[in-house]
Amino acid sequence: MRYQQVIWDWNGTLIDDVVLCVQIINELLAKYKKPLITLARYQEVFDFPVQDYYQRIGFDFAETPFEVIGTEFMQHYWQRWQECSLQTGAREFFAELKDRAVPQVIVSAAETRLLRACVDHFQIDHFFAALHGLDHHYAVSKREVAIEYVAAAGCAPEEIVFIGDTLHDYDVAHAAGAACLLVARGHQPKQRLECCGAPVFDSLRQAREFLTKNNSWPEKCTHTKT
Repeated sequence: MRYQQVIWDWNGTLIDDVVLCVQIINELLAKYKKPLITLARYQEVFDFPVQDYYQRIGFDFAETPFEVIGTEFMQHYWQRWQECSLQTGAREFFAELKDRAVPQVIVSAAETRLLRACVDHFQIDHFFAALHGLDHHYAVSKREVAIEYVAAAGCAPEEIVFIGDTLHDYDVAHAAGAACLLVARGHQPKQRLECCGAPVFDSLRQAREFLTKNNSWPEKCTHTKT
């Protein structure tokens, strides 16, 4: 299959923010006198919708509503996200897709305003045809956003590949009819990702090499002088 378009997830897939997220969640756990968690525990329980994972790590919404904790988390994230970098190999992947004239979009559970700020900060907006986030900061689901995008994309759903870092990304891709690749560099570990049956890679570079080796893209654009 030659893919005509790429949908990217953002958090964990393109921005390397998992360590920051663990630091922030531990600050909140400490504030509400709950046991702290390790990175491994975070990746073991992280999922969407995030309120379910908040409960699994010890928050009691009868004591403090999810909306309060979720807002506090995002306030901290807004203050610190610039500490994060892009995942290794992201820019090279973007550049190859642009060279091959493969449209790229981001579909994220992040608030659109934050997504735009991040993309502008990293100066990568020129790679993307569109950015699709949510209109709030509670990270519920991007499923409907992805389904609507794929339905209007102008090619068959199976000619679109969704690249993410969580089982939720796989579920979203499946719901939209798109293919899916997962990269185990973000919010869920490789052993969790492998259970869904989608190809799982250790890095963006490895995923890019796999796709190129398997002739998954249109031919590169060539320009001849006359």
